[in-house]
Amino acid sequence: MHPIQKRILKLIEDNPLENISVRQIGLLVGVEHPQMIKHHIEQLEIKGLARYDKINKKLSSLQTSTSNGLLLTLPIYGSANCGQATTFADDYVEGYLKVSRSLLKQTEDIIALEASGESMNLASVNGKQNIQDGDYVIVDTKQKNPKTGDYVVSIIDGLANIKKFILDEENHQIVLMPESTKNYSPIFIGEDEIGEYSICGKVIQVIKKPK
Repeated sequence: MHPIQKRILKLIEDNPLENISVRQIGLLVGVEHPQMIKHHIEQLEIKGLARYDKINKKLSSLQTSTSNGLLLTLPIYGSANCGQATTFADDYVEGYLKVSRSLLKQTEDIIALEASGESMNLASVNGKQNIQDGDYVIVDTKQKNPKTGDYVVSIIDGLANIKKFILDEENHQIVLMPESTKNYSPIFIGEDEIGEYSICGKVIQVIKKPK
């Protein structure tokens, strides 16, 4: 997502702006050119994240729900590999997933990632959900200190990966375990590299792709 669009969403995430011109919005986000602000507002409207009422000069966020309040709009931050870490993880929103509130156990601080690969097709998220190629995993981005047995999205050398987290204190390492019908190798993170290893968040739910 463009940095200007991020600043606009941040500006209105809690309260809509009323009786405000495009030029004034630009001044609030540090952009002098109204046409540039107009373009980015239009892009946010196309993505279903914001709405600008030109008649009443009201800019409001749609990032957490649609107008009828039934759906949540989640940013899809690309894909995460379920095998070895081969999918790049950057801060780029590739799309948006609209999900009924009734399907989500949590609605705050979450993002969606599309799972790629079959190394987690025997996973048991919440005791019942596996992770298959094409499924969407819902990630709690505030849970960055997992415990053994949690399913996590890790960033390894700038690449995204979904695995079961195991803290192997006896051997001073982290083990990222696959759970699959196929033969995939674990990923081992030694204690010297733990400082460079980062957790994007904990997988809290899976939205299954249609059969």
